Amino acid sequence: MKKRLLALGLVLVMGMSLVACGNSGTSEKTTVAEDEKQTQTEAPAAEEGDASAEEVSVTLWTYPVGNWGDSATVDSLIADFNVKNPNIKVTVEYLDYTNGDDQINTAIEGGQAPDMVLEGPERLVANWGAKGLMVDLSEFFETTEGSEIYETVRAACQADNGEYYEYPLCMVAHCMAINKTVFEKADALQYMDLENHTWTTDDFFKAVQAVYDSGQKNVGAVYCTSQGGDQGTRALINNLYSGTFTNADHTEYTANSEENVKALEAIVAQDGLNFDASLAGGDEIQLFRQEQLAMSFCWNASQQNNVDAGNEAGKTNNGSEIIPMLFPSDDGKTELCGGIWGFGIFDNGDAAKIDASKKFIDFICNDNDGIETEKAVKASGFFPVRPSIKDAYAGEPTVETMEMFNTYFMPSMGDYYNVAAGWTNARTEWWNMLQRIGTGGDVQTECDTFTTNANAGMAQ
Repeated sequence: MKKRLLALGLVLVMGMSLVACGNSGTSEKTTVAEDEKQTQTEAPAAEEGDASAEEVSVTLWTYPVGNWGDSATVDSLIADFNVKNPNIKVTVEYLDYTNGDDQINTAIEGGQAPDMVLEGPERLVANWGAKGLMVDLSEFFETTEGSEIYETVRAACQADNGEYYEYPLCMVAHCMAINKTVFEKADALQYMDLENHTWTTDDFFKAVQAVYDSGQKNVGAVYCTSQGGDQGTRALINNLYSGTFTNADHTEYTANSEENVKALEAIVAQDGLNFDASLAGGDEIQLFRQEQLAMSFCWNASQQNNVDAGNEAGKTNNGSEIIPMLFPSDDGKTELCGGIWGFGIFDNGDAAKIDASKKFIDFICNDNDGIETEKAVKASGFFPVRPSIKDAYAGEPTVETMEMFNTYFMPSMGDYYNVAAGWTNARTEWWNMLQRIGTGGDVQTECDTFTTNANAGMAQ
């Protein structure tokens, strides 16, 4: 059985409010600019008894969640925070998904963990939180704002012990995309429902074959050099024949199921779908934009709006229209891998720093007039985690794209299984499994090896 989806009604009332698979941050540190410091000095003095009355310095380490990897964007948010909290200095370290985990783990081992981290539950809850390194943020979920967060998102932020190690800001459902020009030339558009961005498993393979027969030999790439963008390969394989990655309780990895083995065997046999151990998700996106691939399995609203490569939003580098698509499924019920991003606080034993960090998180995520939280969500390029934030993208050039994703993709966001124990090890085992299959390994044998190793990692 497939895992439950986010309630359709909940998601559709979300307002127009992106970790791009290939984004990378920088290693620079930043503080508020000089002109912003002048603004801070003119801010009203903190009220007596407020923790901000004494100067406190805290560190925020952020993964490249949309423009949360951009220093100018983050400096602006910090400057707003300092107007109300002039005595809290926030210093930022920008991470990427190649070395970020190693940087944080090294800092932890050296007793220099950052005060705050912006990332997802798979790291904040299932990894560092499970190791007893994070501060319980349950108090935030007892606020008016926290109480209205979508239940599936709340559940992902809560550890087995009942404590919350992440307070969420934004979310997205990852999908795939096609080059409309290439598919149209191959007469392959007949195999998809463009109005609803859907297609069946059988029609997906027919479309791939048609594109291959038209002369495009590299239709899609099963990239597997690392974990980058692996949500795309998991969603492709799990949806083709209604397989699952874990059981419903997230206590067992299930990639060696009959359904997943059937899906992988079908991919291996399909002309135009090639396993490529030289590519990660970001590399695949680049090749797709260059029209060396006809489809991408690593897509979302942020990628659709991305103009960093010099292309128009929603276009390849050569100007072909990009159509986002749900992953193909055999039963018409696609379940998309979702991303949830928010803040966690490392318990570094300093009450003043913990209190200052909470003030920052409260300002960014719970801003009572909504303006700052809308700004913070918009910086991510994703969607808010609570329905009262309705208009983050109103008046923006991206509003139509965000409405499309909100209508056709967010309702298909599936269970957030990323919080299963041993997640980091399972991700490594996944791309290793794909590499072995791509070089001729028996699918059932390699899936069994993955499952054995991934489940063994749950106990570590």
